Amino acid sequence: MRVSLKDVAAHAGVSIKTVSNVVNNYEHVTPAMRERVQESIDALGYRPNLTARHLRKGRTGIIALALPELGNPYFAELAAAVIDAASAHDYIVLLDHTGGLREQEVLVSQGFRARVIDGLILSPIELETEDLRDRAESVPLVLLGERDYALPYDHIAIDNVAAARAAVRHLVGLGRREVAFIGARRGRSEPAQLRIRGWREELSAAGLPADDGLVAATDGWGHMDGAAAMARILESGRRPDAVFAYNDPMAIGAMRVLHERGLRVPEDIAVVGFDDVVEGRFGAVTLTSVSPDKGAIGRLAVESVLARLGGDTPPEPRRVWADYRLVERESTLGRAAPDGAQKG
Repeated sequence: MRVSLKDVAAHAGVSIKTVSNVVNNYEHVTPAMRERVQESIDALGYRPNLTARHLRKGRTGIIALALPELGNPYFAELAAAVIDAASAHDYIVLLDHTGGLREQEVLVSQGFRARVIDGLILSPIELETEDLRDRAESVPLVLLGERDYALPYDHIAIDNVAAARAAVRHLVGLGRREVAFIGARRGRSEPAQLRIRGWREELSAAGLPADDGLVAATDGWGHMDGAAAMARILESGRRPDAVFAYNDPMAIGAMRVLHERGLRVPEDIAVVGFDDVVEGRFGAVTLTSVSPDKGAIGRLAVESVLARLGGDTPPEPRRVWADYRLVERESTLGRAAPDGAQKG
């Protein structure tokens, strides 16, 4: 049997309005009254009807999150962060998978689910500026990632150039002089372009050559792509003493090839990844990685959507830089590495 506000009010000996004020966390309720009502809520097992609450405000209580690759550990962890942040505001999240395809990203961004969602958080790969310029849909849109559209939408990202430079600086500081980059995309990919730019800038700052012979392009983001890229560099006759990979799955794929070729990590070749996914913390050699603050990215994205729903005058569009850190582990420091050593 469902417990109603009326039941709680009768149990607490107060008005329904008072119970409603407590449930909705209104500030003017006295601590004593709040405690009295809360005791009745706990005793009766009352649960608010969130659907009805949202509908009274003309909303559905649903935020859509559109990601390019649900199988990628980074996006899976990011989705969890968004879901947790939305839950704190009594929202649920509807997941969409675009496959990183422009036509799917256009379909999502133009609001094909607009009737059932209050806002959209989109992480685009191939979407172009012109695809968004004439967007007629009024559902709030928040963009994630590094594509710069110079359009009036909130945008949450990390500084990929600075993060890549931090990764390469770590390797150079360990005495590595030939640093390969795997994951330069054959097609357009702004994150890959920014990370390779950081690789070049930091090597140049250290007085080292950014050797194009140590750059391996790939079509995808996965373990196989990283393994194939590492194999191509080795088969070309080159033997770098360090590798900076576009992401963690590629770094893990590269380390597998190095192991198969009898090369030791990090003694022969040090490896740094990007995204700090859980998988990289539990391999035979734990992975040094750039760690974006996924929790902050999820929270900022949800808060941006809700800010645009909350008032008559939405805030000005903003670009927000989330934090990151370099987490140093065995793939660069060896077995003596402290567990989860970190640098800002």
